[in-house]
Amino acid sequence: MIKKDKIIQMSIDTLNGVKPMEINIGITEEHREKIAEGLSRVLADSYLLYLKTHNYHWNVTGELFHQLHEQFEEQYTELAEAIDEIAERIRALGFRAPGTFQEFNELASIEEDTDRPKALDMVGRLTTANEQVIRTAREALKPANDAEDEATIDLLTERLTVHSKTAWMLRSHLEE
Repeated sequence: MIKKDKIIQMSIDTLNGVKPMEINIGITEEHREKIAEGLSRVLADSYLLYLKTHNYHWNVTGELFHQLHEQFEEQYTELAEAIDEIAERIRALGFRAPGTFQEFNELASIEEDTDRPKALDMVGRLTTANEQVIRTAREALKPANDAEDEATIDLLTERLTVHSKTAWMLRSHLEE
């Protein structure tokens, strides 16, 4: 069992520039860095989408309350797991995963709401945000493909599939 003091010292050593063990997974450091940068943007967009979806789950009202409340819960639950997988992939590539609101705001292309939208406006905004995550993931695929990083390609392909389906399901609420 590692004592608390040892954990603290390991963190201090990392902060003081102790060189971590070399990563040799068949992907150059340059490629790993580009992949991690793309994944960091996907992580930031995914996190802001998670917050937006969870907010809407709590605050949706109106005739569609029950249906949207449950649909939003399914979506934010899935996003919570995805966020963890994306962050862990960044770490596996040897880079620090962003994890603060400031970092997410700097990296994300999804903006927070400044108003209190009605139910169908929530649906429209979530559709747009899911489509943005798709675009961000597509951009992140380029360096992963260049490096033949199958693990990242698989992760991003899964995210594209989930967000495409989610956007379609949300969009269906808006069609007459």
